Amino acid sequence: MQTVNIFWFRRDLRLSDNAGLYHALKKGIPVIPIFIFDINILDKLEDKTDRRVEFIHAALEEIQKQLVAIGSTLEVYYGSPLEVFKQLLCKYKIVTVFANHDYEPYALERDLAVAELLKQHYASLLTFKDQVLLEKAEVMKDDGNPYTVFTPYSRKWKSILTDFHLEPYLSKKYSTNFFQQPLRKIPSLTSMGFMVIDKSFPSKSLDEELIKKYTEDRNFPAVDGTSKLGVHLRFGTISIRELAARSKKISETFLNELIWRDFYHMILWHFPKVGEGKAFKAEYDFINWRKDKGEFEQWCTGKTGYPIVDAGMRELNATGFMHNRVRMIVASFLSKHLLLDWRLGEAYFAQKLLDFDFAANNGGWQWAAGSGCDAAPYFRIFNPRLQTEKFDKELKYIRKWVPELDSFDYPAHIVDHDFARKRCLEVYANALKKL
Repeated sequence: MQTVNIFWFRRDLRLSDNAGLYHALKKGIPVIPIFIFDINILDKLEDKTDRRVEFIHAALEEIQKQLVAIGSTLEVYYGSPLEVFKQLLCKYKIVTVFANHDYEPYALERDLAVAELLKQHYASLLTFKDQVLLEKAEVMKDDGNPYTVFTPYSRKWKSILTDFHLEPYLSKKYSTNFFQQPLRKIPSLTSMGFMVIDKSFPSKSLDEELIKKYTEDRNFPAVDGTSKLGVHLRFGTISIRELAARSKKISETFLNELIWRDFYHMILWHFPKVGEGKAFKAEYDFINWRKDKGEFEQWCTGKTGYPIVDAGMRELNATGFMHNRVRMIVASFLSKHLLLDWRLGEAYFAQKLLDFDFAANNGGWQWAAGSGCDAAPYFRIFNPRLQTEKFDKELKYIRKWVPELDSFDYPAHIVDHDFARKRCLEVYANALKKL
């Protein structure tokens, strides 16, 4: 039986500057790279045209080309991780399984189960920091407690980060340690019950000119002013270290977006209740949310009668992307104008966003609802009309996604703004008063 180490790809779909892969190859034992299409995740996806699965598949094909060029291959499985590792343990003498940290609730449970199985076979699971720059307890207050407000966190983060944290992991110098074997076919999307829709995805190259203008352009959805690198960061087709190293020389505003990413992952780590559907601020779980399936459906389909909200939802449904400024507007609208539970919106975004990341999505929704750490106060209620005047004054973004804007086909307001604002303030205040 062949003695091997395994590298398990998850949210790190690249060969270059990959922390866990570097450590695996450096050990000198032949490394078999694997990926598992996890049925525990895929079976929950109702939409069999989900382009995230297609994105992953395309990234694996790219990795496969690079491995085949050096006489190795990616072993791709479709099943539950526990069952796949049982198969691998029967096939190989595994010393260590290397992977990178994953901080989400399901991932933590999955990794504990796999680690226990490996331990029973005298093997181990080792994971490394790779998808964030500073994690867990690396950025803490002077009293040893975690930060819950972004601005002081970001100051401390910047004081801690050094060039050492941005140094790439040079996996290529150890590439001869990949296990040499013939090509293994990757399961097709159709064999797993998914459809091939469109393999065109945002570029993973960093547009430095765009980043230079990021501060002035990023809030205007009609302008091509955001990097659209979210999906690549989510699935690790680009290195967070490379992106930070290049962007920090160009735009502090862009770097701050990467710090927000670290911040929300840190919050998830220290406050796991947010991963269990709980409000960060416990008192916000007492809000008496309305229940109106019809209004939720109008929000989902972009038929609220508020053009900036409808444009955002239609963009999301059509492309899997939504401009960040508009994400804040539509999230505020659901939770405050319609007074529908923010968790409904969080779940809808989880279904639709190509760049869906649990920590950031949860953090963003709780920020909008007022229930999160460092959240907008509950009495801050975005006015869609004013947001439009400020960020899409010429209606270029809105008209792109709401072509019937000036016709009788466009619906009336689902709710009056002044009425909705007053109702929200009363309901929130009543809930918070009880404690």
